[in-house]
Amino acid sequence: MTDCGCDKAKAELEEYLHRELQPQEFQDVSDHLANCDDCTGEHLVGLTLTLKMQKACQETAPEELRQAILASLD
Repeated sequence: MTDCGCDKAKAELEEYLHRELQPQEFQDVSDHLANCDDCTGEHLVGLTLTLKMQKACQETAPEELRQAILASLD
């Protein structure tokens, strides 16, 4: 286990959430989160926001609104 420390874990949290880290860096942050309540709290906030954004991006506008917007562009 390699503990990367709070500064590095927090700096790489966004990439960690999106699994954009190299395998060893991902493991280092995972190891740190397993033992740090402060960083785990930030991770949970980031995870919640990420999931909410993903859900919001899947919603579509009603067809009437879509047609009204397209008509206004003409």
